Amino acid sequence: MSQPNPKVTVVLPAFNEAQAIGAVIQALRKTYPEWEILVVDDGSTDQTREIAGAAGARVVGHPKNMGNGAAVKTGARHARGRYLVFMDADGQHGVELAGQLMEHLDKGYDMVVGARSMDTHAGLPRRLGNAALNRFASLMTGQSIVDLTSGVRAVHGASFKRFLYLLPNGFSYPTTITMAFIRSGLSVVFHPIRAKPRQGVSKIKFFRDGSKFLIIIMKVVTLYSPMRIFLPVSLTFFFTALGWYIHVYALTGRFTNMPVLLFTVSVMIFLIGLVSEQVTALHLSVAQVGVENEKHSGNDDGEADR
Repeated sequence: MSQPNPKVTVVLPAFNEAQAIGAVIQALRKTYPEWEILVVDDGSTDQTREIAGAAGARVVGHPKNMGNGAAVKTGARHARGRYLVFMDADGQHGVELAGQLMEHLDKGYDMVVGARSMDTHAGLPRRLGNAALNRFASLMTGQSIVDLTSGVRAVHGASFKRFLYLLPNGFSYPTTITMAFIRSGLSVVFHPIRAKPRQGVSKIKFFRDGSKFLIIIMKVVTLYSPMRIFLPVSLTFFFTALGWYIHVYALTGRFTNMPVLLFTVSVMIFLIGLVSEQVTALHLSVAQVGVENEKHSGNDDGEADR
């Protein structure tokens, strides 16, 4: 059994994972006997809940399937540990990975993401799509993002819970939380991993969910760094107006209304972005103070426990 106030909680979101979850829990308990193993049963219709409980995990659940993101949020709210490790319940990753991720948190990082090697992604279209998403997210954040959609990660619990209100209920939660951490100035590191063959069927359809990931990226960037969106759009209108004016003036020798309209739109978009940037800066400063206070509070509690 785990301690009442463990240092680490391993959260395993699970939906119809009866085939693999028992072995995963047993391996985790054997390797990390002092950690809490928390299974979030997301409305499974098989024996996932019963097998997880029999294997020694603490189990909480949803009455119906609500999505991977919803399970992650439920796990974060119920976790007793100061640090959270999120892993898949399908047996794709060896349990030693949890300890490797925690080594980075012990060095002071706020989040470590398990970055899958490209040849472990399922299928060429999926690999190319993930590479495109990673590249786009890197451009939007100004930081290299190796694996945007990996659900395997370890985080400081206080920092993670600050962003629960942002997380969607579906499979795009890794995209949201990674972008939110980076744009908030929290330290993120990527740890290379290799996934084993999956037991069961993947529930992510890339072409169906890819557009959702792109929308999530745009939302988070707009929320945490709006000028990265507003400035390019403003400049596009500005140079379009300038080019239009030069072209028309060269042909007719006069100034038309359309460039004036485009110049006006360019200025309005820039001003909206400028105001949004100021609001964002204020929001982030308040959030950062809250995160630091919760971290220090958690550290003080941990020292008192020891």
